[in-house]
Amino acid sequence: MAFQGEKVQGEMVMEMRQIAIYGKGGIGKSTIASNLSAALHETGHTVMQVGCDPKRDSTRILAGGKFIPAVLEEHREQLRMGKDEYAIRLDSIIFKSPGGIYLVEAGGPEPGVGCAGRGVLTALQILKDLNAFETYNIDIAMYDVLGDVVCGGFSMPIREGFAKEIYLVCSGGFMSIYAANNIARAVQRLAKRGDTGLAGIICNSNGDEAFEHAVIPAFAAKLGTPFVRFIPRSPVIQACEMEGRAVVDHAPGSPEAAAFRDLAKDILKNNSRVIPTPVNDLSELEQMYRQYMVKK
Repeated sequence: MAFQGEKVQGEMVMEMRQIAIYGKGGIGKSTIASNLSAALHETGHTVMQVGCDPKRDSTRILAGGKFIPAVLEEHREQLRMGKDEYAIRLDSIIFKSPGGIYLVEAGGPEPGVGCAGRGVLTALQILKDLNAFETYNIDIAMYDVLGDVVCGGFSMPIREGFAKEIYLVCSGGFMSIYAANNIARAVQRLAKRGDTGLAGIICNSNGDEAFEHAVIPAFAAKLGTPFVRFIPRSPVIQACEMEGRAVVDHAPGSPEAAAFRDLAKDILKNNSRVIPTPVNDLSELEQMYRQYMVKK
């Protein structure tokens, strides 16, 4: 089954899936998250994508190339008027894409003031307090989280239980794998067995496909987590992104759209949530990487 739940008065109550996408900045997290949200929505699920990056560009592809207002902007406006977050209307912070996906951008603090990570937590807490997920009957919440520096703030979606299933996005670049390993170390500290954990690795190719097909599954094995799916580097994906459209909408018959649909299927049937076993010795990570470079 795609969802787990419990029987209540003879009916199955399904729990909302809470999926977080982490990875090095510039690796294509938002591209993966947005196209995955679109593919999951296509299967009939009600999806909300929550951008957890102060740049607030996570949902741009789904919003037709536009930037939507952020939760923290609205929160600051309420404070200026002497009100609190409970005065915020959901329709002022939650927007619906042309395709029917609910979109949220957490935003960030005023430039030079405060911690961006804790600002994201504030935005997520506002959504929770306003019962946003229940109000819109969300099946799948997709969190797109900045992951270069796993400070206390940006680990809060995991620590506070907003993110239950964590997927790492990386390519064949060493710094991408290094960043993913660092994120896995944070997950190791914060994961709760059987509740929150690392669900798998997604490869967003940088173009060196033969090498990536070898090194990324090997890296996943070191972490003790599944290698989920390979997404090819493609001008079709890049063109759709420039158009502000998801691939399954703009190029529905393409092999790239099929890859995202397959990724959605993989995630729907994936019940793996592990406490990862990251590499603590950098030289060991480098040795693994060089081993596969030699085989190229």
